[in-house]
Amino acid sequence: MSAAPDEISSTKRRNILILLLLPLVAFLSLAALFYIRLGAGDPSHLPSALIGQTAPKTDLPPLAGLERDGKALPGLNTASFVGNVTLVNVWASWCVPCADEVQHLENLSKDKRIQLVGINYKDAPDNARRFLNRYGNPFVATGTDESGRTSIDWGVYGVPENFLIGRDGRIVYKLVGPVTADNLDRVLRPEIEKALKP
Repeated sequence: MSAAPDEISSTKRRNILILLLLPLVAFLSLAALFYIRLGAGDPSHLPSALIGQTAPKTDLPPLAGLERDGKALPGLNTASFVGNVTLVNVWASWCVPCADEVQHLENLSKDKRIQLVGINYKDAPDNARRFLNRYGNPFVATGTDESGRTSIDWGVYGVPENFLIGRDGRIVYKLVGPVTADNLDRVLRPEIEKALKP
């Protein structure tokens, strides 16, 4: 006895529905996997192979014409990290979140137990100076990384990024993305306090 026409069309519809849903299920599964692997959607939790390692060799010239209190601001040198707890901020004038974070960096720069330095990433010197004159200059030193090579050595994904360096010159924490009121109080200040402990 052959199957009824209604049973055949029902089986065909079910098979077509399965074929249509299969790519959607596969896509949603991959999206969930990527979401989980990237720290549940928080980009500041991207891993860094440099945690616990000595800061990369950094010898960057100063941002020409940049002054603070009438004195030219120096560039960056790896030797200046040793003996100090240092926050290295990688920034650029063309970076919108960098402008948003300056007020929080200014606040942080008032803590004289740490030094706050900047790496100006792939920027025109005139634009970088205008940016700091407009939004504020929280840095005691700023090095220019016009080629981006030094930032690559630091493992920078994009700007802004912040690296906390202990007194021994080793990177102890990395914050991907801008400093905000929330992550400053919730994450960055506690990490700084840990780094300041003898």
